[in-house]
Amino acid sequence: MQLHERATTVSPKSYQRHDWQRGYESLKQEYDYSIDDVEGEIPPELCGTLFRNGPGLLDINGQPVHHPFDGDGMISAIAFRDGRAHFRNRYIRTEAYVEEQKAGKILYRGVFGTQKPGGWLANAFDFKLKNIANTNVIYWGGKLLALWEAAEPHRLDPHNLETLGKDFLDGAIAEGDPFAAHPRLDPSCDMDGGEPCLVNFSLKVGLSTTVTIFELNPVGKVIRQHAHSIPGFAFIHDFAITPNYCILFQNPVAFNPIPFTLGLRGAAECIKFQPHQKTRIVLIPRHSKESVQILETHAGFVFHHANAFEQDGEIVVDSICYESFPEVEPASDFKQVDFDALKPGQLWRFHLNLQDKTVSRELIEERCCEFPSIHKDKVGRPYRYLFMGAAHESTGNAPLQAILKIDLESGERQLWSAAPRGFISEPIFVPRPDSTLEDDGWVLSVVYDSTHHRSDVVILDGRDLNKGAIATLHLKHHIPYGLHGNFAPDCTIAS
Repeated sequence: MQLHERATTVSPKSYQRHDWQRGYESLKQEYDYSIDDVEGEIPPELCGTLFRNGPGLLDINGQPVHHPFDGDGMISAIAFRDGRAHFRNRYIRTEAYVEEQKAGKILYRGVFGTQKPGGWLANAFDFKLKNIANTNVIYWGGKLLALWEAAEPHRLDPHNLETLGKDFLDGAIAEGDPFAAHPRLDPSCDMDGGEPCLVNFSLKVGLSTTVTIFELNPVGKVIRQHAHSIPGFAFIHDFAITPNYCILFQNPVAFNPIPFTLGLRGAAECIKFQPHQKTRIVLIPRHSKESVQILETHAGFVFHHANAFEQDGEIVVDSICYESFPEVEPASDFKQVDFDALKPGQLWRFHLNLQDKTVSRELIEERCCEFPSIHKDKVGRPYRYLFMGAAHESTGNAPLQAILKIDLESGERQLWSAAPRGFISEPIFVPRPDSTLEDDGWVLSVVYDSTHHRSDVVILDGRDLNKGAIATLHLKHHIPYGLHGNFAPDCTIAS
């Protein structure tokens, strides 16, 4: 294995906690401006918009949320055209956001522990959760949709980010129905004559869990929808696809609703990892009448999958796996997390043998890593190159400060690091137009620069991270650490 790193001088520890913490300050202002402070040159062939979603408000009028996952969703859009860039951000005007901004206080409970003022009495038997629309944003079928996996999407104007209201996929879902925040784009669907389609799922949990699969054609219409029941409670954030299967990892967790019902805890605080149980891997056929298959493997917890593909009679799934679920405690402060006390997420490859009903696995990357990104045309297919957020150091747990490229054929690694005072968000790989090489394109990431308390948009060469940044776009402010986003080559926001 070879590792090539951009030289970076850092202290014995690659970060300082107070630097990392400042990235969780709220951004309460909405901006709209051309980005003129640029180091390097923006590639003129890079055209389209990088849409990002994440919790932008970490407090309501000074009342802090208990966990960033409870923060109101804010869309950031960085539009590229002719070697220039434009920035715009807007909060998603969900019903709860509008009500709380008008009231100047927290009115809703959050899934991850945020409670209304007034103690347990004010929160007991209140099951109305806030649709915060803060997890992902996709542009599909001419619609820009902000996603939060526990409820319906919100539709936005793709040019000015104005909130247009909830979107029910032309009646495919009803008020309050979930639609997950991790859709997968099948670049060439056999059922549709090779046309691309968007695949997503939803969960309705209880003593058993109903998984519904949705497939949307390029104009955004749901053309296939089927529901399946799997045993037990399921807490699933992401999934993977191949041309024939949807693959979900049912993590070994249990949910005790009593503390949530009595107003003592948030819903996610009632989830407990079950280390002596197996992880279930649920295989749902996309296009056939075959039965759902469930395989088992070692206990672990998966938030995100890099990719999956069918090869040599088996299904291969590459996933970021944790030793256990990082539980949220009621009295905890997420800004005081002890990284050294937690095991890192690592990249594992799972081999699923459908004939023998067996699972084997191997560790691909020991370094702490998250937020995998690949070429869009390789989704569900054999692939070679993978880009991820990573820790600066090769061992231990730490905030993400680097971008790691892995060549899955040769084993070569490349690492670009923003340490010691930079903290990266999910990298997005954008292919160069008309290129036939899998890694020929750009890697885009929003990097929080704690030195100047602002964020940069960094553009790297996908073929060689060792070149350093092709361009660094300095914003006029910071963007709180985000979650997910996508690049839309056919959409540029109005400037």
